[in-house]
Amino acid sequence: MACGALAGHVREIVARRGWPAAVTPLPAVLHNRPEKIKIEAERAVVSALASGRTVALAYADCGTYGALDELCARYGVRRLPGLHCYDVFGGADRIAAMFDAEPGTYVLTDFLLRSFDRSVLAGLGLDRYPELWDDYFGHYTRLVWLAQEPSAALAAEADRVAGRFGLPLTRVDVGVSRLEQALAGLVGAALWPACASCCRRPGTR
Repeated sequence: MACGALAGHVREIVARRGWPAAVTPLPAVLHNRPEKIKIEAERAVVSALASGRTVALAYADCGTYGALDELCARYGVRRLPGLHCYDVFGGADRIAAMFDAEPGTYVLTDFLLRSFDRSVLAGLGLDRYPELWDDYFGHYTRLVWLAQEPSAALAAEADRVAGRFGLPLTRVDVGVSRLEQALAGLVGAALWPACASCCRRPGTR
């Protein structure tokens, strides 16, 4: 089970690694109302467990302030490490240092760039009430793009979004290796719990 903002990367990794896992995305727009993430995740987890499936959550805490950890403890499932997907992509220490250096940092991912108009403008109602822009974003001082799979099209979109904010943009290439490593831990623990520490199916590399 994956956050919609991660599901594309998760599907690609699962297919490439040959893991016997189905990826079920939950809507990425839930991030605009983090209190709903636990509700929707619990509904999906309960349904999956009732059908006899093994479940792992490709979510970080994602603004739920521990609610997903409570869900995981209740149903015996695991989630990705970190406070948010930025930690998963960039590493928790690196992201913390980035925010310490400039607290007014707004972070973009490949998914957020591709879906900015839908996820941010429409998702927050700014397409209908543009006068609320400063209420949401007036305190930011820079943009950082955590680039997983950068392309010319995404770079152009990053420049467009930065122009919308009127803020400087920094690109940090992070790739998906940390996400893949974290997913290996989830899959190993869920499907082969006896070898969770090595995060691999017996006989595979």
